[in-house]
Amino acid sequence: MLVKLLIWRLKHISDKNFLLILSGIIGLIAGLGAVILKTTVHYIHQFLQSGLDINNVNFLYLFYPLIGILLTATIAKYFLKEKLGHGITSVLYRISKRSSIIEPVKMYSRMITSAITVGLGGSVGLEAPIVVTGSAIGSNIAQLVHLDYKKRTILIGCGSAAAISAIFNSPIAGVIFAIEVLLTDVTIAQFIPLLIASVSGSLISTILLGDEPLFTFKLTDPFQAGDVPFFILLGLFCGIISVYFSRVIFIVEKEIDKVNNYFVRAFVGGLSLAIIILTFPPIYGEGYETIKLLLAGQEQDIFSRSFFYGWSNNVVVLMLFLFSIILIKPIATALTLGAGGSGGIFAPSLFIGGVAGYFAATLLNFAIPGVDISTSNFTLVGMCGLMSGVLHAPLTAIFLIAEITSGYTLFVPLMLVSVISFSTISYFEKHSIYTKRLIEKGDLIQYDKDRQVLSLINLNKIIEKDLLSINPDSTLGDLVKLVRKSKRNIFPVINGDGGLDGIITLDDIREIMFDINKQEQILVKAIMHQPPDSVSTIEEMRSVMSKFEITQAWNLPVIDDGKYIGFVSKSRIFNAYRQKLIRQNKE
Repeated sequence: MLVKLLIWRLKHISDKNFLLILSGIIGLIAGLGAVILKTTVHYIHQFLQSGLDINNVNFLYLFYPLIGILLTATIAKYFLKEKLGHGITSVLYRISKRSSIIEPVKMYSRMITSAITVGLGGSVGLEAPIVVTGSAIGSNIAQLVHLDYKKRTILIGCGSAAAISAIFNSPIAGVIFAIEVLLTDVTIAQFIPLLIASVSGSLISTILLGDEPLFTFKLTDPFQAGDVPFFILLGLFCGIISVYFSRVIFIVEKEIDKVNNYFVRAFVGGLSLAIIILTFPPIYGEGYETIKLLLAGQEQDIFSRSFFYGWSNNVVVLMLFLFSIILIKPIATALTLGAGGSGGIFAPSLFIGGVAGYFAATLLNFAIPGVDISTSNFTLVGMCGLMSGVLHAPLTAIFLIAEITSGYTLFVPLMLVSVISFSTISYFEKHSIYTKRLIEKGDLIQYDKDRQVLSLINLNKIIEKDLLSINPDSTLGDLVKLVRKSKRNIFPVINGDGGLDGIITLDDIREIMFDINKQEQILVKAIMHQPPDSVSTIEEMRSVMSKFEITQAWNLPVIDDGKYIGFVSKSRIFNAYRQKLIRQNKE
């Protein structure tokens, strides 16, 4: 049935129009996934927290996050059989190194695991899991209809754009996120499918949920030009916190990852997270409710169910409480992810940014006589600043907050704070949390076409194994016999253990090879010489090409663990490079 449909499509629908149709379908499905996930977590929160006394400490917080992480880790290990971690990082890896092929299980796995993790209080966000879901939907639909790599990648972008659009009801931010974070080489023709998918995701969210996105706010205070110096300070503050956030995530995840047993890791991480949430309840879940309270001027309510409820009217305690949350939230997020939970850093960055903005405005109003800074404006712009810094996505941050606030009143401070925060973190951290580990391992190459094409070449597929080898104790006469049979002018000298002792070229023996006496007297090991360098099958192609450049050789031996594998030639690499480049241009 599918084959007949595809044949009909080839006859009646052009590739361009087919891509547009698919982008709309993917947008609707990804949008529906976002609605289901968002609604599920909302009902879990309602069920677990209904009837709880806001005046008293909720000791159930010692159990909810721990149970959530243990459940998630168990389901991921034994049922889904996948390692969770940073979802968007995994999507980037599959675009870069797996030809944009994402496993079918990811179309639902992150929805299940993140609903459990976040619903039970894990200190992460839903955005990354739904982006993974949307991306997997795009990739698998593309595979189903036999689209090429470039079209698969575009449809992955469509799924991610629709997911962000649906979860925030922000279609522009959805498109920009897909371009800024996932796709690095988008033309105008490829831009249209992203728009269609993003609008489709937003429409399905609006139809099913009405005007109730994950987070929204109506501006009440105008932007004052006289506040620009304070927004500059906020940008620097957000940049510094972004550096802190990024480094804490890496350090804590690295430390907890040293625990090999998945159950022990989940238990230790979950219990540590539970203690943090018991002490600072606003860290529970995504944290958007806390931001809404700060924006509404109900900051005393953030002390609900905490040990500090009796101090809710003390400004100094409020400031210390908020600053503690800024410092501890990244630890809670890293514990959630490192222990085996499912979620992303999108929401935590917005949460910390909002708290940081409110903290900065309150501090400035208190410290400088006569200053009256809008705490709500600073809260919103702070969200933009942290997101810009942590995600390295300034445009996404600007347009997301602009769409959340239903206008462009704060566009100037949003741009200003976003740029300053991004520039600040870029000085200390060149790459985002999503890309840093991939780039360090050579699994992701950005903004370098030459390196991108080289990374697509599989060294194992271009190794030449047709060179005739000889033992070091053989005679020159034995070598001459090989010369008569060989079509190559290089002869690897291989010892009894399979290691490469040296090489002999035709030039090395040209003057003596026909001397009968020397054929019997001279041993191969006396005339062999060492190759200028060697390469390994696990080396990056950039490293291989660097060795060719330095040695000026045309052929280098391939050696793994001391064993000779074959030879790789510069001409073979150039040919493979040319084929990859032609294929990419065609696609």
